[in-house]
Amino acid sequence: MRIGILKESWPGETRVAVIPGGVASLKKAGLEVGVEEGAGVAAGFPDDMFRAQGAEVSSRPNVLQASDIVLKVRATPPDPGMRSGQTVIGFVDPLGAPQVVRDIAATGVTLLSMELMPRITRAQSMDALSSMATIAGYKGVLLGADALPRMFPMLMTAAGTISAARVFVMGAGVAGLQAIATARRLGAKVEAYDVRPAVKEQVQSLGARFVELPLEAGDAEDKGGYAKAQDESFYRRQREMMLKVVAASDVVITTALIDR
Repeated sequence: MRIGILKESWPGETRVAVIPGGVASLKKAGLEVGVEEGAGVAAGFPDDMFRAQGAEVSSRPNVLQASDIVLKVRATPPDPGMRSGQTVIGFVDPLGAPQVVRDIAATGVTLLSMELMPRITRAQSMDALSSMATIAGYKGVLLGADALPRMFPMLMTAAGTISAARVFVMGAGVAGLQAIATARRLGAKVEAYDVRPAVKEQVQSLGARFVELPLEAGDAEDKGGYAKAQDESFYRRQREMMLKVVAASDVVITTALIDR
């Protein structure tokens, strides 16, 4: 069986589906590996690093034609070179772009979405969504700190004292908790809100204040630990009550994801 690793075509995407170290693991499992020329350059992995691990570096058409399984970070939009019987694995956004998925299905390609990987013990090593959410929470704080025209930490100087910046994180899942931890490490005063009361202890354990709104959320969490969608009346009242918290914050980071 042959694995093909393609260069990402999505604008601004610099990741690569498999790094050179991963090629060694695939080869050890008895798989042949083909890599498109320049696939890892934007991520800091030149072609020679893939060759050193036993991968064959070739053009995009050659990799697509020879591969049984194609690996991409962003598996959509479909590549014209994909063929019936081929399997493509990557982030697909099947709920956000269902028509694209239907178009790929019509070609006979089997598409596996990393976002839909179940969060169970057996699948933990394949939970790419959580790992990317962790990075997003971390990077979101850095981008906010760079854009804010003041310092995050409290500064005490001979000329006076500058109070710490106030950061408000909406959503306390994987990305939100990482955002809280990062903002705290930078010295900000952090508040966080989540519709799930169960995460209050996690927020407080990271040194942030949990914002409690007098709203009846009902069954706010599904069996997988995700926040469940509420009715429009709930969201309207939530926005009204959250307005004061947002207005008093210097940086607002939104990480909430509703499982619909």
